[in-house]
Amino acid sequence: MKQFGKGVVKLRIFIVILAFVLAVPAALGMIKTKINYDILSYLPEDIDTMKGQQIMLDDFGKGGFAFVVVEGMDDKQVAELKSKFEKVDSVCEVLWYDSIADISIPKEVLPKDIYEFFNNKDDSATMMAVFFDKATSADESLEAVVEMRKIAGKQCFINGMTAIVEDIKDLTMKETTAYVAIAVLLTSIILAVTMDSLLIPLFFMMSVGLAILYNLGTNIFLGQISFITQALTAVLQLAVTIDYSIFLWHSYKEQKEHNPDRFDAMAEAIAQTISSVVSSSITTVAGFLALCFMSYTLGLDMGIVMAKGVIIGVICCVTILPSMILVFDKVLEKTIHKDFIPSMDKAAVFIVKHHFAFVILFVAMLIPGIYGQIHTDVYYNLTDTLPEDLNSVMANAKLEEEFDISSTHIVMCRSDMPRKDVVKMMDEMGEVDGVSMTMAFDTLIGSSIPEEMIPESISSILKEGDWQMMLVGSDYKVASPEVNEQVDELISILKKYDSNGMVIGEAAATKDLINITKRDFAVVNTISIAAIFIIIMIALRSFSLPIVLVSVIEFAITINMAVPCYTHTKIPFIASVVIGTIQLGATVDYAILMTTRYKQERIDGKDKTEAVTIALATSMKSIMVSALGFFASTFGVGLYSSVDMISQLCTLMSRGALISMVTVICALPSMLLLFDKAIINSTAGMKEVAQREKGFNVPSFNS
Repeated sequence: MKQFGKGVVKLRIFIVILAFVLAVPAALGMIKTKINYDILSYLPEDIDTMKGQQIMLDDFGKGGFAFVVVEGMDDKQVAELKSKFEKVDSVCEVLWYDSIADISIPKEVLPKDIYEFFNNKDDSATMMAVFFDKATSADESLEAVVEMRKIAGKQCFINGMTAIVEDIKDLTMKETTAYVAIAVLLTSIILAVTMDSLLIPLFFMMSVGLAILYNLGTNIFLGQISFITQALTAVLQLAVTIDYSIFLWHSYKEQKEHNPDRFDAMAEAIAQTISSVVSSSITTVAGFLALCFMSYTLGLDMGIVMAKGVIIGVICCVTILPSMILVFDKVLEKTIHKDFIPSMDKAAVFIVKHHFAFVILFVAMLIPGIYGQIHTDVYYNLTDTLPEDLNSVMANAKLEEEFDISSTHIVMCRSDMPRKDVVKMMDEMGEVDGVSMTMAFDTLIGSSIPEEMIPESISSILKEGDWQMMLVGSDYKVASPEVNEQVDELISILKKYDSNGMVIGEAAATKDLINITKRDFAVVNTISIAAIFIIIMIALRSFSLPIVLVSVIEFAITINMAVPCYTHTKIPFIASVVIGTIQLGATVDYAILMTTRYKQERIDGKDKTEAVTIALATSMKSIMVSALGFFASTFGVGLYSSVDMISQLCTLMSRGALISMVTVICALPSMLLLFDKAIINSTAGMKEVAQREKGFNVPSFNS
């Protein structure tokens, strides 16, 4: 590592130039990486809801669909609007009542089913169904929604996942740059206060910023990433990798005190940083990689990108940052100031002296913490948390208000099902609690018209090849217990008539999402805990210390996840899965730092109280700076973002960093004192300590 450090020092100017040259292709890669805004598209491909959507796309040429509520237009105007919609690229079908009957026929003489499907009770609004020939979140479908909104004006409201995805896309595109700016500003302020140079935060931000750019640029090789990953990557990568820059700077300053040659000092600092940072980053990488084991592949998306980001962050920390520091060393020296953070010796003595009180306090907090974590409300429906003035949110409200439809199911069954069975099945589905309307090809045309007389242009809207689709409107909201039970009942009815039939749509897919993420939560937690346990066990060569350290951070995670219960805040479903593993992987380093020093002090002959006190006093400042940096980079985004999923994730991460900091500083010393005997008897290299504690005189190898 020393030779590597010397190589970096020698090539410092070349490295700085190369770093900025590489930023150009990285920026191009970032711009060209496709962003996926549809969270339901990450469901496993082998479940019925996803297979059904693929059948719709392959057989019907229909991917996404939307209901359009039209107010204040007469039939002729609506017919003209429908005609304009049909000409929009990627709109393959528009279904309105003139698709079934001539517009000259008075609505009042239409069959009741047709009339009630297309018109509200007081005839003040009408509704049409629009189908797109691309997938729900495809660029072409999103562009079609934008074009339809331009055509429709303020009298139309477009509902459906495609419209919601388009609105989320607009929001995040407007806000993502602000996320980065807020994170950089707040983190820089924290660093300026806690570091001994006013200018060094600038170089930290440049180094980490380039690492983030390289990470986002290399995402082009993944094909696409989710909007959540895109929005959080910069913030989260800054939060978890800024520590590495801090460690390099401290190491460099320390080496300069012993070595007047700044180049030799930096080479040594790089060598030390690699040894410390690589071992530290492994736990963070392991936490992110645990997300890759989720069945819901948004975890795979986020896990790969963030693990890659940590690795790139380490590389930039030991190459680009030291090169910049050496190139601008004289300028940095002029901004050196006295350390603002006072000595932590008295605080450490106080905490160790009252360690038993802290044990009682944390045990007392454990029960309400567990209760709160279990009873924290989780939401799965994005629409409920979006700003109310978004077109898609207003459209949902209009659809519910005017047509008593809060969600829509698509029933897929075989096309050759006898007409009488279709009518009977639709009647049964219409009797299910909360079903507001049903529509099938056979119920629209009625029983008196032979199917052979129906033009193919009409029949192909709902029938194609081996499949036909039907629409079922529901009074119940997506992700509610009522709609989940309703989906189960609809599936039960469908299976009586077609064993291969499927119920798909946003509500059915969200129901699958609920079941899958509950399983993923257990899988990811188990894997992340096991992986980090093994890493700590190898790093510290101990069986007991991983138990202590992981338990301390898991306690902090429990308290963090319990807070929303007591503040009556609903959190997004993804938070309950990813926050635990991110907080564990990113903040267990605080505990490792203190424990490593405690272990060394015990081996050097200190008693347990003195060893813990020294370990706490020497590590407290580093832990606080690291945690405050993590907090600063995520807290502001949590306050600013109008996309609740992103806001809540950042809020949980920022709060988690502070809770982990307090827990490690106050609870870990107590745990080390309480289990000191078990630790020295189960940790490699501490055999002499154990024997010394028993009163044996252990001879040294030098005597």
